[in-house]
Amino acid sequence: METTKRIGRPLRDPEILNVDSYDPDNLLNVLIEKLNLKNDAGLSRALEVAPPVISKIRNRRLPVGATMILRIHDKAGMQVNEIRQLMGVAA
Repeated sequence: METTKRIGRPLRDPEILNVDSYDPDNLLNVLIEKLNLKNDAGLSRALEVAPPVISKIRNRRLPVGATMILRIHDKAGMQVNEIRQLMGVAA
């Protein structure tokens, strides 16, 4: 299976779904706790995305892309490296 490092180019968004260590649940759960929210619906409102986006990320049908990482950075004040570590992708 894939590893988190590739020689010569960074991981593209869809490729993240194939990384063994990729775990968006951890990131989403930490965000819910950090922002004092109750559930994924509250998280979708806080990040200003539609609820199905959070569901698709949690169910690994949609990767946490650059736009979502920037939203998380803006809303939760987390560093990009920290966000990537929480979802199991090396920075």
